[in-house]
Amino acid sequence: MADLYLQQSRNRKMTILLFAGFFAFVAAVGLAADVYVNGTLPYGRVPFIFIFAVCAGGVNGLASYFYGVNLVIASLGASELDINNPAHRLLHNVAVEMALASGMPMPKLYVIKDPSPNAFAAGRGPGDAVIGVTQGLLETMNREELQAVVAHEMGHIKARDILTMTVAAVLLGTVALISDWAIRAWWYAGRAGAIGGSKKGKGLHPLILVAIGIFIILSPLISRIIALAVSRNREYQADVSSAEFTRNPLALASALEKISGYGAPTRAARRGTAHLFIFDPLMRKVDNREGLFADILATHPPIGKRLDRLYKMAHVYSIPRSGSRRGAPEAK
Repeated sequence: MADLYLQQSRNRKMTILLFAGFFAFVAAVGLAADVYVNGTLPYGRVPFIFIFAVCAGGVNGLASYFYGVNLVIASLGASELDINNPAHRLLHNVAVEMALASGMPMPKLYVIKDPSPNAFAAGRGPGDAVIGVTQGLLETMNREELQAVVAHEMGHIKARDILTMTVAAVLLGTVALISDWAIRAWWYAGRAGAIGGSKKGKGLHPLILVAIGIFIILSPLISRIIALAVSRNREYQADVSSAEFTRNPLALASALEKISGYGAPTRAARRGTAHLFIFDPLMRKVDNREGLFADILATHPPIGKRLDRLYKMAHVYSIPRSGSRRGAPEAK
């Protein structure tokens, strides 16, 4: 329990840092865009792009906090349960069980009409949390596996890391918007002024403008790296929570094998929301790699390492492999 409280405290601090970091980064992108479009520092004139960036960052920051979950639900095209649908009713019953097991309030439940099996959690906190699953997950999982997946998402809710990742999902789009706007503004309006100013000796050195331009172009990637810096270890902890709530780590291992073995991405997901899911919905190869490059760019830990940890929780140490999939575990 002490570890959980420590994680909750760490996640609250990380959310504050994420807000501050994104706001400062958005302001920096706006200032860089002003300099790049005009070819000079904004002395003696109104830095319009900088002002727009700061305002957009502030508005989107507030929107991500108060309405982030609604924006995520809308972007994924998720809909509420139809209690007359047997599969939806089973999901509701499993969620009630896992809410009781975790000691958390009952989350709102949503279903995404997508054949790829996957699930996510989002929200500001336990009181307004949502769990969404794809239609493919409902059709692929048996009851124990579905229970384990829902328990994993309840683990995210209990650790209070859903706010951090919901905020990140909304703020990622802000940086991409400002970057795109800055590039278009320079291309259509500021190109001649930037080059002309430099030739007259009144503007910045061309190499400085090139460096600023590269920063603006790469800013969406840089902002994504900031967001992903907090995402990987939380999956391991949520896996542990699932095993704790269900007392059945092999059920989650089996579910993850089915999800990772489906072979097709989740069409409803985008780069900005990929980190919310239990398994990378875009199915990028970097998520199955280790090392510095993967730590920077991957949204999830390698599936093999997650499975190894879950099998060890069940005291299963000899796991035969067949290609990229695992066979039935052998207990020692």
